[in-house]
Amino acid sequence: MSENCELLEHIYQDSEMACFTLEQLLEDLKEKDNKIKGILEDILKEYQSWKKDSLEKLEENHQEIKEKGTMSKMMAGMGIKKEVKEDNSDASIADMLIQGISMGSLDTEKKIKAYQKDIDKDQLTLAKKFLKFQEKAIDKLKKYL
Repeated sequence: MSENCELLEHIYQDSEMACFTLEQLLEDLKEKDNKIKGILEDILKEYQSWKKDSLEKLEENHQEIKEKGTMSKMMAGMGIKKEVKEDNSDASIADMLIQGISMGSLDTEKKIKAYQKDIDKDQLTLAKKFLKFQEKAIDKLKKYL
């Protein structure tokens, strides 16, 4: 797999996991009165868009799409349920998501640095836009800490 596709696959997998996590979290908060839900829905929509766009680009390049494992999703789902059960405050939810998005953005930044000389300009621009999106999502969530 070329570096271009590895970066696209990272964006796809990161977005897929974020969508799963945010959907699970919103479901767990459905009956609760959290003010953060609107921001979560906005961030989810953006991640869904990134997931769709990166999937389309991978398919255009005839790449096999690797989904995150069921075990990763199951562990994330259990972690979310546990966190929400222990403390469903907006601050706690924001903190949990900031940690998760930060891990993804660090991975994105590492991949950009590793591949920036080997990938085409369009892919590099796309990855940098994804990183900016992640940083903005973190900033939006920090308001709830």
